[in-house]
This record gives sequence, C-alpha cells and structure tokens, in this order.
Amino acid sequence: MRPARFALVLALAALPAAAPAQAQEVVTYDVAGSFDDAIFGLESAIVNRGLVVEFVSHVGEMLERTREDVGGTEKLFDNAEIYVFCSAVVSREVMEADPMNIAYCPYTVFAAEREGRVMVGYRTYPDGPMDAVEELLDGIAKEAAGQ
Repeated sequence: MRPARFALVLALAALPAAAPAQAQEVVTYDVAGSFDDAIFGLESAIVNRGLVVEFVSHVGEMLERTREDVGGTEKLFDNAEIYVFCSAVVSREVMEADPMNIAYCPYTVFAAEREGRVMVGYRTYPDGPMDAVEELLDGIAKEAAGQ
C-alpha cells in the first residue's frame, strides 16, 4: 500500500463511527384559506425575515406526473410545494456550535393540500443548537398559516 493511501486509511479508521439517523417529526399548521393563500403566506413570511427563497420544489406536480410510471395508485396531494431557503445568521450560529450541522442546511417549509385540508409545516431537528432553526421555521409556518 502506498504511504499516502495508508495514511488515509489510518485517518479514516480514527474517525468516530457514524451516529444512527434520528427520526424527524413533522409540525403542521392548518390554513383557513386556499392553497394559493398558503403559498403566498409562506413566501411572504420567508421574505419578511430578509431571507431569499432559493428554490421551490413542485413536489405535488412531480408525484402526480410520475404516479403511473412508478405504479402509484392514488393521488397523494391536490397541491404540494416545498420552499428552500437559508439564513446566514442562524446557519452561522448553529454551525459554530457544531460544524456538522451543515447537514441540515438549507432549510425547508412546505405547503400542501390534501382532501380539502390546506397546511404548512416543517420537519424538526435534534435538540440543542438546531432549536434556533426550529424557532425560525415555526415562526414562518405560523405566519404563513395566519396564526
């Protein structure tokens, strides 16, 4: 084995074993209005905090478009979109506490409509420094839901 490769093998062996993934919960808030109201509220709540929507995933359209191709039998959502964004302030805070919190960035909040129920929500994160992210996401979701 070449010296450089041997050094890499030794370095990798010294790393701690990966921690098992923790299940994440989902927090949702019902929206009294339409799906269009929900996505308008969601985008506004993000922008009102000085954040920029980096990407909108039209997951509802994708799931419906590919339903037959993958053997799906039911329509999962009438509408569903995921808003992707980041906060330099909050991201720096949580990554200074633990640089491996990079794994959770960027952040997402979704809006979905299913069987007449319109909701906004987000996934939770591990307790500790990531509580700051959950506080941000919870504020955005509540504002978007009109709560």
